Amino acid sequence: MRISILLKIIGLLLMLFSTTMLVPAALSFWFEENVHTAFLHSFSIIAITGGLLWLMNFRANRELGIRDGFLVVSAFWLVLGLAGSIPLVLAEQPNMSWPDAIFESISGLTTTGATVLTGLDDLPKAVLYYRQQLQWIGGIGIIVIAVAILPLLGIGGMQLYRAETPGPMKDSKLSPRIGNTAKLLFIMYVNLTLACAFAFWLAGMSVFDAICHSFSTVAIGGFSTHDASMGYFESPLILLICSGFMLFAGINFTVHYLAFRSKNWWHYLIDSETRFYIFTVLTACTVAFVFLYQQNIFNLNDAAIHGLFSTISYATTTGFTTSDVSLWPSFLPVLLILMSCMGGCGGSTAGGIKVVRVMLMAKQGIREMAQLVHPNAVVPLKVGNRRVEAKVVSAVWSFFAVYIFSFMLIFLLVLATGVEYVTAFSATAASINNLGPGLGDVSAHYGNIPDITKGILCFAMLLGRLEIFTLLVIFTPAFWRY
Repeated sequence: MRISILLKIIGLLLMLFSTTMLVPAALSFWFEENVHTAFLHSFSIIAITGGLLWLMNFRANRELGIRDGFLVVSAFWLVLGLAGSIPLVLAEQPNMSWPDAIFESISGLTTTGATVLTGLDDLPKAVLYYRQQLQWIGGIGIIVIAVAILPLLGIGGMQLYRAETPGPMKDSKLSPRIGNTAKLLFIMYVNLTLACAFAFWLAGMSVFDAICHSFSTVAIGGFSTHDASMGYFESPLILLICSGFMLFAGINFTVHYLAFRSKNWWHYLIDSETRFYIFTVLTACTVAFVFLYQQNIFNLNDAAIHGLFSTISYATTTGFTTSDVSLWPSFLPVLLILMSCMGGCGGSTAGGIKVVRVMLMAKQGIREMAQLVHPNAVVPLKVGNRRVEAKVVSAVWSFFAVYIFSFMLIFLLVLATGVEYVTAFSATAASINNLGPGLGDVSAHYGNIPDITKGILCFAMLLGRLEIFTLLVIFTPAFWRY
Protein backbone atom coordinates (compact mmCIF):
# COMPACT_ATOMS: atom_id res chain seq x y z
CA MET A 1 0.00 0.00 0.00
CA ARG A 2 1.46 3.32 -1.07
CA ILE A 3 0.36 6.60 0.51
CA SER A 4 1.45 8.50 -2.61
CA ILE A 5 -1.26 6.93 -4.77
CA LEU A 6 -3.82 7.67 -2.03
CA LEU A 7 -2.79 11.34 -1.89
CA LYS A 8 -2.83 11.59 -5.67
CA ILE A 9 -6.40 10.31 -5.91
CA ILE A 10 -7.61 12.49 -3.04
CA GLY A 11 -5.95 15.51 -4.63
CA LEU A 12 -7.67 14.84 -7.94
CA LEU A 13 -11.07 14.36 -6.35
CA LEU A 14 -10.68 17.47 -4.19
CA MET A 15 -10.03 19.49 -7.35
CA LEU A 16 -13.17 18.01 -8.84
CA PHE A 17 -15.17 18.76 -5.69
CA SER A 18 -13.92 22.37 -5.60
CA THR A 19 -15.80 23.13 -8.82
CA THR A 20 -19.10 22.51 -7.03
CA MET A 21 -18.49 25.73 -5.07
CA LEU A 22 -18.96 27.80 -8.21
CA VAL A 23 -22.68 27.07 -8.56
CA PRO A 24 -23.72 28.46 -5.13
CA ALA A 25 -21.31 31.37 -5.70
CA ALA A 26 -23.13 32.17 -8.95
CA LEU A 27 -26.50 31.89 -7.16
CA SER A 28 -25.29 34.36 -4.54
CA PHE A 29 -24.56 36.86 -7.33
CA TRP A 30 -27.92 36.12 -8.98
CA PHE A 31 -29.93 36.68 -5.80
CA GLU A 32 -27.70 39.61 -4.76
CA GLU A 33 -26.61 37.96 -1.54
CA ASN A 34 -23.33 38.54 0.25
CA VAL A 35 -22.07 34.97 0.62
CA HIS A 36 -20.34 34.55 -2.76
CA THR A 37 -16.94 35.36 -1.28
CA ALA A 38 -17.24 32.40 1.13
CA PHE A 39 -17.79 30.00 -1.76
CA LEU A 40 -15.09 31.56 -3.95
CA HIS A 41 -12.57 31.40 -1.11
CA SER A 42 -13.59 27.80 -0.44
CA PHE A 43 -13.13 27.01 -4.12
CA SER A 44 -9.59 28.41 -3.99
CA ILE A 45 -8.65 26.63 -0.75
CA ILE A 46 -9.95 23.23 -1.85
CA ALA A 47 -8.64 23.50 -5.43
CA ILE A 48 -5.15 24.58 -4.33
CA THR A 49 -4.96 21.88 -1.66
CA GLY A 50 -6.08 19.22 -4.13
CA GLY A 51 -3.71 20.53 -6.80
CA LEU A 52 -0.72 20.43 -4.45
CA LEU A 53 -1.53 16.87 -3.36
CA TRP A 54 -1.80 15.79 -6.99
CA LEU A 55 1.38 17.59 -8.14
CA MET A 56 3.47 16.18 -5.30
CA ASN A 57 2.39 12.64 -6.17
CA PHE A 58 1.57 12.75 -9.90
CA ARG A 59 4.31 10.23 -10.72
CA ALA A 60 2.66 7.61 -8.51
CA ASN A 61 1.00 5.12 -10.82
CA ARG A 62 0.00 1.55 -10.12
CA GLU A 63 -3.09 -0.63 -10.12
CA LEU A 64 -5.14 -0.33 -6.96
CA GLY A 65 -5.46 -3.34 -4.71
CA ILE A 66 -8.54 -4.11 -2.64
CA ARG A 67 -6.94 -2.65 0.50
CA ASP A 68 -6.12 0.54 -1.38
CA GLY A 69 -9.75 0.76 -2.42
CA PHE A 70 -11.01 0.57 1.15
CA LEU A 71 -8.53 3.18 2.31
CA VAL A 72 -9.27 5.59 -0.54
CA VAL A 73 -13.02 5.36 -0.01
CA SER A 74 -12.83 5.87 3.75
CA ALA A 75 -10.21 8.62 3.60
CA PHE A 76 -11.94 10.52 0.86
CA TRP A 77 -15.35 10.61 2.54
CA LEU A 78 -13.69 12.00 5.65
CA VAL A 79 -11.63 14.57 3.72
CA LEU A 80 -14.63 15.57 1.63
CA GLY A 81 -16.73 16.06 4.76
CA LEU A 82 -14.08 18.40 6.15
CA ALA A 83 -13.73 20.26 2.86
CA GLY A 84 -17.49 20.65 2.53
CA SER A 85 -17.66 22.45 5.87
CA ILE A 86 -15.37 25.31 4.78
CA PRO A 87 -17.97 27.57 3.11
CA LEU A 88 -20.39 27.04 6.02
CA VAL A 89 -17.75 28.42 8.39
CA LEU A 90 -16.65 31.28 6.13
CA ALA A 91 -20.16 32.51 5.26
CA GLU A 92 -21.57 35.31 7.44
CA GLN A 93 -24.82 33.40 7.38
CA PRO A 94 -25.38 30.91 8.98
CA ASN A 95 -22.16 31.77 10.91
CA MET A 96 -21.43 28.21 12.03
CA SER A 97 -18.70 26.87 14.31
CA TRP A 98 -16.34 24.21 12.96
CA PRO A 99 -18.02 21.30 14.84
CA ASP A 100 -21.46 22.35 13.58
CA ALA A 101 -20.22 22.93 10.01
CA ILE A 102 -18.47 19.55 9.86
CA PHE A 103 -21.58 17.85 11.23
CA GLU A 104 -23.78 19.58 8.64
CA SER A 105 -21.37 18.74 5.80
CA ILE A 106 -20.97 15.07 6.70
CA SER A 107 -24.71 14.78 7.28
CA GLY A 108 -25.31 16.16 3.81
CA LEU A 109 -22.72 14.07 1.99
CA THR A 110 -23.82 10.86 3.69
CA THR A 111 -27.45 11.78 2.82
CA THR A 112 -28.35 11.56 6.51
CA GLY A 113 -30.23 14.85 6.62
CA ALA A 114 -29.62 15.60 10.30
CA THR A 115 -29.19 19.34 10.68
CA VAL A 116 -27.99 21.74 13.36
CA LEU A 117 -29.56 24.74 11.61
CA THR A 118 -32.76 26.59 12.41
CA GLY A 119 -34.32 29.54 10.65
CA LEU A 120 -33.82 27.98 7.21
CA ASP A 121 -36.47 30.24 5.66
CA ASP A 122 -34.28 33.27 6.38
CA LEU A 123 -30.93 31.87 5.18
CA PRO A 124 -29.36 32.95 1.86
CA LYS A 125 -30.59 30.87 -1.04
CA ALA A 126 -26.99 30.08 -2.04
CA VAL A 127 -26.39 28.40 1.34
CA LEU A 128 -29.69 26.52 1.11
CA TYR A 129 -28.83 25.31 -2.38
CA TYR A 130 -25.34 24.25 -1.25
CA ARG A 131 -26.77 21.98 1.45
CA GLN A 132 -29.03 20.32 -1.10
CA GLN A 133 -26.13 19.96 -3.54
CA LEU A 134 -24.06 18.18 -0.89
CA GLN A 135 -26.79 15.57 -0.57
CA TRP A 136 -27.16 15.16 -4.31
CA ILE A 137 -23.42 14.54 -4.70
CA GLY A 138 -23.42 12.11 -1.78
CA GLY A 139 -26.46 10.29 -3.12
CA ILE A 140 -24.85 8.95 -6.24
CA GLY A 141 -21.59 8.60 -4.37
CA ILE A 142 -18.36 10.39 -5.11
CA ILE A 143 -16.81 7.05 -5.89
CA VAL A 144 -19.22 6.36 -8.76
CA ILE A 145 -18.09 9.65 -10.28
CA ALA A 146 -14.48 8.80 -9.54
CA VAL A 147 -14.51 5.42 -11.25
CA ALA A 148 -15.57 7.12 -14.47
CA ILE A 149 -12.53 9.44 -14.31
CA LEU A 150 -9.72 7.45 -12.75
CA PRO A 151 -9.42 4.93 -15.63
CA LEU A 152 -8.53 7.85 -17.89
CA LEU A 153 -5.46 8.38 -15.71
CA GLY A 154 -4.46 4.73 -15.79
CA ILE A 155 -5.81 3.99 -12.32
CA GLY A 156 -8.26 1.07 -12.11
CA GLY A 157 -11.64 1.79 -10.57
CA MET A 158 -13.20 -1.63 -9.93
CA GLN A 159 -11.61 -1.88 -6.49
CA LEU A 160 -13.14 1.46 -5.48
CA TYR A 161 -16.55 0.44 -6.77
CA ARG A 162 -16.47 -2.81 -4.83
CA ALA A 163 -15.23 -1.02 -1.71
CA GLU A 164 -18.17 1.38 -1.86
CA THR A 165 -20.81 -1.33 -2.23
CA PRO A 166 -19.94 -4.40 -0.14
CA GLY A 167 -22.49 -7.09 0.52
CA PRO A 168 -24.87 -9.31 -1.46
CA MET A 169 -25.82 -7.22 -4.46
CA LYS A 170 -26.87 -7.84 -7.99
CA ASP A 171 -24.31 -7.69 -10.73
CA SER A 172 -23.77 -3.94 -10.75
CA LYS A 173 -21.35 -4.09 -13.65
CA LEU A 174 -23.89 -3.08 -16.26
CA SER A 175 -21.32 -2.66 -19.04
CA PRO A 176 -17.96 -4.30 -19.77
CA ARG A 177 -16.03 -1.34 -18.34
CA ILE A 178 -16.53 0.00 -14.83
CA GLY A 179 -16.14 3.57 -16.10
CA ASN A 180 -19.05 3.07 -18.47
CA THR A 181 -21.06 1.57 -15.63
CA ALA A 182 -20.52 4.67 -13.52
CA LYS A 183 -21.53 6.91 -16.42
CA LEU A 184 -24.72 4.93 -17.01
CA LEU A 185 -25.68 5.14 -13.34
CA PHE A 186 -24.87 8.86 -13.25
CA ILE A 187 -26.99 9.58 -16.35
CA MET A 188 -29.92 7.68 -14.82
CA TYR A 189 -29.47 9.62 -11.59
CA VAL A 190 -29.50 12.96 -13.41
CA ASN A 191 -32.58 12.04 -15.46
CA LEU A 192 -34.46 10.92 -12.35
CA THR A 193 -33.55 14.21 -10.64
CA LEU A 194 -34.79 16.25 -13.61
CA ALA A 195 -38.06 14.31 -13.71
CA CYS A 196 -38.56 14.87 -9.98
CA ALA A 197 -37.84 18.61 -10.24
CA PHE A 198 -40.26 18.98 -13.15
CA ALA A 199 -43.00 17.14 -11.26
CA PHE A 200 -42.50 19.33 -8.17
CA TRP A 201 -42.67 22.47 -10.33
CA LEU A 202 -45.88 21.33 -12.00
CA ALA A 203 -47.34 20.64 -8.55
CA GLY A 204 -46.80 24.24 -7.46
CA MET A 205 -43.26 24.57 -6.09
CA SER A 206 -41.08 27.48 -7.17
CA VAL A 207 -38.25 26.61 -9.55
CA PHE A 208 -35.72 27.02 -6.74
CA ASP A 209 -37.61 24.81 -4.29
CA ALA A 210 -38.35 22.23 -7.00
CA ILE A 211 -34.67 21.86 -7.89
CA CYS A 212 -33.50 21.80 -4.27
CA HIS A 213 -36.07 19.26 -3.12
CA SER A 214 -35.51 17.06 -6.16
CA PHE A 215 -31.85 16.85 -5.09
CA SER A 216 -32.69 15.65 -1.59
CA THR A 217 -35.60 13.43 -2.72
CA VAL A 218 -33.67 11.42 -5.31
CA ALA A 219 -30.60 11.33 -3.06
CA ILE A 220 -32.87 10.18 -0.20
CA GLY A 221 -31.30 12.89 1.91
CA GLY A 222 -34.06 14.85 3.60
CA PHE A 223 -32.59 18.37 3.75
CA SER A 224 -35.15 21.05 2.99
CA THR A 225 -35.09 24.78 2.32
CA HIS A 226 -37.76 25.34 4.99
CA ASP A 227 -37.91 24.63 8.72
CA ALA A 228 -41.27 22.91 8.23
CA SER A 229 -39.71 20.55 5.65
CA MET A 230 -42.30 19.24 3.16
CA GLY A 231 -45.09 20.38 5.49
CA TYR A 232 -44.33 23.95 4.40
CA PHE A 233 -46.10 23.44 1.07
CA GLU A 234 -49.38 22.14 2.55
CA SER A 235 -50.05 20.23 -0.67
CA PRO A 236 -51.23 16.59 -0.76
CA LEU A 237 -50.18 16.43 -4.42
CA ILE A 238 -46.59 17.40 -3.60
CA LEU A 239 -46.51 14.81 -0.81
CA LEU A 240 -47.76 12.09 -3.16
CA ILE A 241 -45.19 13.03 -5.83
CA CYS A 242 -42.43 13.04 -3.24
CA SER A 243 -43.58 9.67 -1.88
CA GLY A 244 -43.44 8.14 -5.35
CA PHE A 245 -39.94 9.39 -6.10
CA MET A 246 -38.63 8.38 -2.66
CA LEU A 247 -40.02 4.88 -3.13
CA PHE A 248 -38.56 4.75 -6.65
CA ALA A 249 -35.13 5.99 -5.52
CA GLY A 250 -35.03 3.27 -2.88
CA ILE A 251 -34.96 0.54 -5.56
CA ASN A 252 -31.68 -0.92 -6.80
CA PHE A 253 -30.42 1.21 -9.68
CA THR A 254 -29.44 -1.94 -11.53
CA VAL A 255 -33.13 -2.86 -11.71
CA HIS A 256 -33.91 0.66 -12.96
CA TYR A 257 -31.29 0.28 -15.67
CA LEU A 258 -32.55 -3.12 -16.80
CA ALA A 259 -36.15 -1.90 -16.89
CA PHE A 260 -35.36 1.26 -18.86
CA ARG A 261 -32.95 -0.44 -21.25
CA SER A 262 -35.44 -3.14 -22.20
CA LYS A 263 -38.51 -0.89 -21.71
CA ASN A 264 -39.99 -3.77 -19.76
CA TRP A 265 -41.47 -2.88 -16.36
CA TRP A 266 -41.71 -6.56 -15.45
CA HIS A 267 -38.14 -6.30 -14.14
CA TYR A 268 -39.56 -4.59 -11.06
CA LEU A 269 -42.06 -7.39 -10.50
CA ILE A 270 -39.74 -10.33 -11.10
CA ASP A 271 -37.00 -8.98 -8.84
CA SER A 272 -37.35 -10.62 -5.41
CA GLU A 273 -35.74 -7.77 -3.48
CA THR A 274 -37.97 -5.13 -5.09
CA ARG A 275 -41.12 -7.16 -4.37
CA PHE A 276 -40.10 -7.65 -0.74
CA TYR A 277 -39.29 -3.93 -0.45
CA ILE A 278 -42.60 -2.74 -1.90
CA PHE A 279 -44.64 -5.24 0.12
CA THR A 280 -42.94 -4.36 3.42
CA VAL A 281 -43.18 -0.59 2.92
CA LEU A 282 -46.82 -0.66 1.81
CA THR A 283 -47.72 -2.92 4.74
CA ALA A 284 -46.12 -0.42 7.13
CA CYS A 285 -47.98 2.42 5.35
CA THR A 286 -51.27 0.63 5.96
CA VAL A 287 -50.47 0.16 9.65
CA ALA A 288 -49.54 3.84 9.99
CA PHE A 289 -52.71 4.96 8.23
CA VAL A 290 -54.98 2.81 10.41
CA PHE A 291 -53.20 3.90 13.60
CA LEU A 292 -53.31 7.63 12.78
CA TYR A 293 -57.00 7.42 11.95
CA GLN A 294 -58.03 5.27 14.93
CA GLN A 295 -56.14 7.55 17.34
CA ASN A 296 -57.99 10.58 15.88
CA ILE A 297 -54.71 12.29 15.02
CA PHE A 298 -55.93 13.01 11.46
CA ASN A 299 -59.15 12.63 9.53
CA LEU A 300 -59.46 9.84 6.97
CA ASN A 301 -57.83 11.64 4.01
CA ASP A 302 -55.04 13.26 6.04
CA ALA A 303 -54.29 9.98 7.82
CA ALA A 304 -53.86 8.30 4.43
CA ILE A 305 -51.58 11.06 3.08
CA HIS A 306 -49.46 11.53 6.20
CA GLY A 307 -49.28 7.81 6.94
CA LEU A 308 -48.09 7.05 3.41
CA PHE A 309 -45.64 9.93 3.20
CA SER A 310 -44.08 9.56 6.67
CA THR A 311 -43.69 5.80 6.38
CA ILE A 312 -42.01 5.97 2.97
CA SER A 313 -39.84 8.86 4.13
CA TYR A 314 -38.57 6.92 7.15
CA ALA A 315 -38.44 3.51 5.47
CA THR A 316 -36.27 4.86 2.65
CA THR A 317 -34.19 6.83 5.22
CA THR A 318 -35.03 10.12 3.50
CA GLY A 319 -36.19 11.89 6.63
CA PHE A 320 -38.64 14.43 5.20
CA THR A 321 -41.39 15.37 7.65
CA THR A 322 -44.80 17.04 7.51
CA SER A 323 -45.28 17.36 11.26
CA ASP A 324 -43.41 16.53 14.44
CA VAL A 325 -43.51 12.72 14.45
CA SER A 326 -42.17 12.64 18.01
CA LEU A 327 -45.53 14.02 19.20
CA TRP A 328 -47.43 11.04 17.78
CA PRO A 329 -48.24 8.09 20.10
CA SER A 330 -44.96 6.25 20.79
CA PHE A 331 -45.87 3.12 18.81
CA LEU A 332 -45.67 4.92 15.46
CA PRO A 333 -42.38 6.83 15.88
CA VAL A 334 -40.67 3.63 17.06
CA LEU A 335 -42.15 1.70 14.12
CA LEU A 336 -40.85 4.32 11.69
CA ILE A 337 -37.35 4.26 13.17
CA LEU A 338 -37.33 0.46 13.00
CA MET A 339 -38.34 0.69 9.34
CA SER A 340 -35.30 2.91 8.74
CA CYS A 341 -33.11 0.10 10.06
CA MET A 342 -34.14 -1.95 7.03
CA GLY A 343 -33.75 0.99 4.64
CA GLY A 344 -33.89 0.66 0.87
CA CYS A 345 -32.59 -1.87 -1.61
CA GLY A 346 -28.92 -2.61 -2.16
CA GLY A 347 -27.48 -0.41 -4.90
CA SER A 348 -29.86 2.45 -4.12
CA THR A 349 -29.25 5.80 -2.46
CA ALA A 350 -30.95 4.65 0.76
CA GLY A 351 -29.27 3.82 4.04
CA GLY A 352 -30.00 1.14 6.62
CA ILE A 353 -29.14 -2.55 6.66
CA LYS A 354 -30.60 -2.87 3.14
CA VAL A 355 -33.64 -4.85 2.06
CA VAL A 356 -31.67 -7.66 0.46
CA ARG A 357 -30.00 -8.51 3.77
CA VAL A 358 -33.27 -8.37 5.73
CA MET A 359 -34.92 -10.55 3.09
CA LEU A 360 -32.14 -13.15 3.27
CA MET A 361 -32.29 -13.22 7.07
CA ALA A 362 -36.06 -13.71 6.94
CA LYS A 363 -35.75 -16.51 4.41
CA GLN A 364 -33.01 -18.13 6.48
CA GLY A 365 -35.23 -17.99 9.57
CA ILE A 366 -38.11 -19.64 7.70
CA ARG A 367 -35.72 -22.25 6.33
CA GLU A 368 -34.42 -23.09 9.82
CA MET A 369 -37.98 -23.56 11.16
CA ALA A 370 -38.78 -25.85 8.23
CA GLN A 371 -35.60 -27.79 8.97
CA LEU A 372 -36.70 -28.24 12.60
CA VAL A 373 -40.02 -29.71 11.51
CA HIS A 374 -38.41 -31.95 8.86
CA PRO A 375 -34.84 -32.68 10.11
CA ASN A 376 -33.96 -34.97 7.20
CA ALA A 377 -35.28 -32.72 4.46
CA VAL A 378 -33.02 -30.71 2.19
CA VAL A 379 -34.41 -27.17 2.18
CA PRO A 380 -32.36 -24.92 -0.09
CA LEU A 381 -32.32 -21.17 0.44
CA LYS A 382 -33.35 -19.45 -2.78
CA VAL A 383 -33.84 -15.90 -4.00
CA GLY A 384 -35.98 -16.10 -7.09
CA ASN A 385 -34.78 -19.18 -8.95
CA ARG A 386 -31.20 -18.89 -7.74
CA ARG A 387 -29.81 -20.82 -4.82
CA VAL A 388 -28.00 -18.67 -2.26
CA GLU A 389 -24.57 -19.93 -1.30
CA ALA A 390 -23.82 -20.56 2.36
CA LYS A 391 -20.97 -18.02 2.36
CA VAL A 392 -23.40 -15.27 1.30
CA VAL A 393 -25.76 -16.10 4.17
CA SER A 394 -22.80 -16.18 6.54
CA ALA A 395 -21.68 -12.74 5.30
CA VAL A 396 -25.18 -11.34 5.85
CA TRP A 397 -25.36 -12.58 9.42
CA SER A 398 -21.83 -11.32 10.05
CA PHE A 399 -22.87 -7.89 8.81
CA PHE A 400 -25.94 -7.92 11.04
CA ALA A 401 -23.87 -8.91 14.08
CA VAL A 402 -21.35 -6.11 13.47
CA TYR A 403 -24.21 -3.67 12.82
CA ILE A 404 -25.82 -4.50 16.20
CA PHE A 405 -22.47 -4.33 18.01
CA SER A 406 -21.63 -0.97 16.39
CA PHE A 407 -25.10 0.37 17.18
CA MET A 408 -24.86 -0.56 20.85
CA LEU A 409 -21.32 0.82 21.21
CA ILE A 410 -22.23 4.16 19.62
CA PHE A 411 -25.43 4.30 21.68
CA LEU A 412 -23.43 3.84 24.90
CA LEU A 413 -20.89 6.46 23.85
CA VAL A 414 -23.66 8.96 23.13
CA LEU A 415 -25.22 8.21 26.53
CA ALA A 416 -21.82 8.80 28.14
CA THR A 417 -21.81 12.37 26.79
CA GLY A 418 -24.82 13.20 28.94
CA VAL A 419 -27.60 12.80 26.38
CA GLU A 420 -30.82 11.30 27.72
CA TYR A 421 -31.95 7.79 26.73
CA VAL A 422 -34.63 8.44 24.08
CA THR A 423 -32.54 11.12 22.38
CA ALA A 424 -29.42 8.94 22.42
CA PHE A 425 -31.18 5.88 21.00
CA SER A 426 -32.99 7.74 18.23
CA ALA A 427 -29.95 9.86 17.32
CA THR A 428 -27.82 6.73 17.03
CA ALA A 429 -30.42 5.00 14.86
CA ALA A 430 -30.94 8.11 12.74
CA SER A 431 -27.19 8.50 12.17
CA ILE A 432 -26.09 4.93 11.50
CA ASN A 433 -29.11 4.41 9.22
CA ASN A 434 -28.53 7.77 7.49
CA LEU A 435 -32.08 8.80 8.39
CA GLY A 436 -31.77 12.25 9.98
CA PRO A 437 -34.69 13.16 12.28
CA GLY A 438 -34.81 11.52 15.69
CA LEU A 439 -36.86 11.80 18.87
CA GLY A 440 -36.50 13.77 22.06
CA ASP A 441 -34.00 16.63 21.84
CA VAL A 442 -33.13 15.86 18.19
CA SER A 443 -36.66 15.66 16.81
CA ALA A 444 -36.31 19.09 15.17
CA HIS A 445 -32.54 19.64 14.95
CA TYR A 446 -29.22 18.54 16.48
CA GLY A 447 -27.99 22.00 17.46
CA ASN A 448 -28.48 21.58 21.21
CA ILE A 449 -26.43 18.41 21.77
CA PRO A 450 -22.74 18.61 22.85
CA ASP A 451 -20.02 18.92 20.20
CA ILE A 452 -18.44 15.62 21.26
CA THR A 453 -21.79 13.92 20.66
CA LYS A 454 -21.90 15.43 17.17
CA GLY A 455 -18.44 13.97 16.50
CA ILE A 456 -19.58 10.49 17.55
CA LEU A 457 -22.67 10.78 15.36
CA CYS A 458 -20.53 11.92 12.41
CA PHE A 459 -18.59 8.67 12.72
CA ALA A 460 -21.91 6.79 12.84
CA MET A 461 -23.05 8.52 9.64
CA LEU A 462 -19.86 7.55 7.82
CA LEU A 463 -20.16 4.03 9.20
CA GLY A 464 -23.69 3.71 7.85
CA ARG A 465 -22.92 5.32 4.49
CA LEU A 466 -20.01 2.95 3.87
CA GLU A 467 -22.00 -0.05 5.15
CA ILE A 468 -19.85 -0.59 8.24
CA PHE A 469 -17.23 -3.06 6.98
CA THR A 470 -15.61 -0.62 4.54
CA LEU A 471 -14.77 1.77 7.37
CA LEU A 472 -14.15 -0.68 10.22
CA VAL A 473 -11.77 -2.85 8.21
CA ILE A 474 -9.11 -0.12 8.19
CA PHE A 475 -8.99 -0.28 12.02
CA THR A 476 -7.99 -3.95 12.04
CA PRO A 477 -4.31 -4.97 12.44
CA ALA A 478 -4.64 -7.40 9.50
CA PHE A 479 -5.45 -4.53 7.14
CA TRP A 480 -2.05 -2.91 7.72
CA ARG A 481 -0.12 -6.17 7.64
CA TYR A 482 1.70 -6.84 4.36
